[in-house]
Parts: sequence; C-alpha cells; structure tokens
Amino acid sequence: MSLLRSRRIGGNSLGTDCKRVLIIYSILREEERIIERALRRRGIYVSLLQGNRAFWQLGDNEPDVDLVINRVLSGSQAEYISFLLEERGLKVINSFKATVISNNKALTTELLSREGIPVPRTYLAFSPESALGAIERVGYPAVLKPVNGSWGRLLAKVNDRDAAEAIVYHRWNLGGSGTKVFYIQEYVEKPGRDIRVLVMGGKVRYSVYRNSHHWITNTARGARAQLCPLSDEVKALSERVAQILGGDFIAIDLFESDGGILVNEVNSTPEFYRSSREVGIDVGEIFAEFVEEVLS
Repeated sequence: MSLLRSRRIGGNSLGTDCKRVLIIYSILREEERIIERALRRRGIYVSLLQGNRAFWQLGDNEPDVDLVINRVLSGSQAEYISFLLEERGLKVINSFKATVISNNKALTTELLSREGIPVPRTYLAFSPESALGAIERVGYPAVLKPVNGSWGRLLAKVNDRDAAEAIVYHRWNLGGSGTKVFYIQEYVEKPGRDIRVLVMGGKVRYSVYRNSHHWITNTARGARAQLCPLSDEVKALSERVAQILGGDFIAIDLFESDGGILVNEVNSTPEFYRSSREVGIDVGEIFAEFVEEVLS
C-alpha cells in the first residue's frame, strides 16, 4: 500500500501539528478536498489514498498514521478498510461497526427501533410473495428501497397492487442478491422537506431542511437546503442515534410526521458540499476542529 500524497501547511498550538491523518477515498470529490484543505490549514500532515486502487497485505501493520478518515463510497470496500485498519490498532472515522450498520438500512432500522428510537413502520422480506404481503400490511402508498445505497437511487413509491407486483417481480428477476431483499416502509407525509442533521463526535454540529416538491428530498435529486433551527428534540434524538451506532461523523435524516420526529436513514459517509454551501456553513472547519479534538 502506498500513500499518494502527504502535505503540511501552517501549524497550531494544540499539539496536533505533527499528527498524521490519512484520508481514504474512492473519488476525490469536493467534500474530501474541503476536509483536506481544512486539516492542512491547521498544520496536520494529510495523506491521501484511493482505496480501490490500493492493495492490502493481510496481517501487515501499515499505514503508520495517527488517524484514518474513511471516505470510501462503496459500502463493502469501506467496511473492509475500517475493519483492517481498526485491527491494526488505528482510530478510524467511521468505525467498522458504525459503517456496517449505517450502510444497511435494515440493520439500522432494527437496531434503532430496538433502542426505542422512533422510525417509520418497516418490514423486511425475502421473496416476492412475502414482499407483496408486507406491502399490503403497510398499505398504499408504500415505499420500496434497496437496503444499501444512497442518493435516493432505486427508491419506489408504490401506489397500488399493480405497481407493487411490477416493481417486486422486476427487482426479483434482475439477478443480483441485493435486489432479492425487500425493504418496505410506510409512506410518511412530509411538509415538503426532511431534516438532515450532521453529527461529529457525538454532538450535533448543524442541521438543514432539504426542501423539494418531489417526495424524495435528497440534494442529489435537486432538493434545496435551508438552515434548520435546532430544537431540543432533534438534538437529543440525533445524539442518541449517534451514541447507539457509535458513529463519529454521520448524517441523520429525519421526517417530521403527525406523530413526531422519525429517524429515516443514517449515512456514514455524508455528503455536505451542496447543503453547506447553500446555508453558508464551513463544514471543513467544523470537521477539522473535531479531528483536533480526536488527535489531542
């Protein structure tokens, strides 16, 4: 394994200016560049590694760094990398546990529900017949999601039995094992928005509304961000979710329902460039401050 770049600029008085941080990524997006620049401004050595281009000797002790930030997009690759590096005694953001659970909507929903966190009513099914039974139980409209994935991809709002049969049997015959797991959720009426909360080190750092005329309120699908006043309920709920999952840097998506706030999903490799730019928040500086807390 080779580290592609290592640079240091500036310095600080917190005793972290000789620390070494490794950012592992799949695609060097604006988020990773923002994090890199913010860390370097604080005098921290930053190395970059494209995780899917590297090879890893099992049982080895590389890399020799103080902290790893795992920004790999592939869920399975991110899980392997967090596991390998944690086993080598390194602190990884996010941990193997947080990555595995957050990458799987079914595991997240089950764990949070068990801990008393309010979530949309959700079923898991493994055959077309059981999936259709679960959809009938939820009622129409229902929402079908893949257990893995982000950006609102492959989400389907099912309004009647004909649509349910078409989508379920289409997914079943696509051939991949992932499409044969059916994650079925009640449709939650939202006020044209959801709430995205960014949590670092167990503390809520900021929250935004994601407004859209579409039922999918994802900024990758065109939703617009607006600063969300942080209520005590949202803060307490989000920090409890982070505590349960053990996530150091996660985004939590919340629904405002007639019955109160519901936790929809958790993302362990959160994107923040679009939303933070729209509301004028420097997430890079917030994250760098958190990294200094971890390193000091």
